[in-house]
Amino acid sequence: MNLNDRIKGRVADMDRWARPWAERGRWHGYAYEFLLFGLKQAWACLFGAVMLVLLVGTMLLWPKDAPFARYDFLVIASIAIQGGLIALGLEKPREALVIAIFHVVGTIMEIYKTAHGSWIYPESSLLRIGGVPLFSGFMYACVGSYIARIWRLFDIQFINYPPIWAPWILALLAYLNFFTHHYLPDIRVGLYVLSLVIFGRSWFTFTPDLKMRRMPVVVGLLLVALFIWFAENLGTLGRAWVYPSQEYGWRMVSISKLGAWYLLMLLSYVLVSLVHPPREADVKEARTGRHAPLSDQIDQTA
Repeated sequence: MNLNDRIKGRVADMDRWARPWAERGRWHGYAYEFLLFGLKQAWACLFGAVMLVLLVGTMLLWPKDAPFARYDFLVIASIAIQGGLIALGLEKPREALVIAIFHVVGTIMEIYKTAHGSWIYPESSLLRIGGVPLFSGFMYACVGSYIARIWRLFDIQFINYPPIWAPWILALLAYLNFFTHHYLPDIRVGLYVLSLVIFGRSWFTFTPDLKMRRMPVVVGLLLVALFIWFAENLGTLGRAWVYPSQEYGWRMVSISKLGAWYLLMLLSYVLVSLVHPPREADVKEARTGRHAPLSDQIDQTA
């Protein structure tokens, strides 16, 4: 039995122990559902959470006389984390492949953006391309890992999903705009509007516990972008990278970066959809909720 199976067994044991309490009343049920929602979110964030701990922890504790650079250590640690997730059965190889693609396109953008002074990596290192240490691509991989894991953990399905080609066009235009806006008009406002046109009628369903819940797709994307922005503030606090406004001391990342993460996350989302094709939810189930044994939900995360 691998680690993933053992964890699922522990979750099932916990549910058998806690379920009688959750069934005592409506508010008990809500509290337990909220607890499971938080636990699933935390588990989905595993890669990103470990990376943030490393970024801040090494900033505070890295010895000045260390035989190699902090950034190089972060590269090695990132590879070890990604490999460990696959080896322990916590991430599927096919998911790792599309996450690696997002890693590559993120690194390409990093090289371009640092060359244009959008942000810098202030410390020296050997494992880098130009001004970009190689651990930076793993920060994008964290986003892809979260989306892939949350898709499975919450059994994500959709209502009124747009034609498959539409999100791809939006994501590719958003990615290209990160490069072209240095020379051509910035079209991000138009991209925000286009995202509303494409996803304006779309909802996604998710199952924290026994009942299916739903949320507008645009709201869900904005919430994820918001938490990435929070994580980015921690990353810059750990001086993993620095914006021009933070050169002489840390200050909060501009809220405008929230829009940038919203657009960039769309690319990660459509890449993950290659291995988790969007499934249409049953509208009746989505409106009334559904009851399914937690053991069935756990099986879906295998």
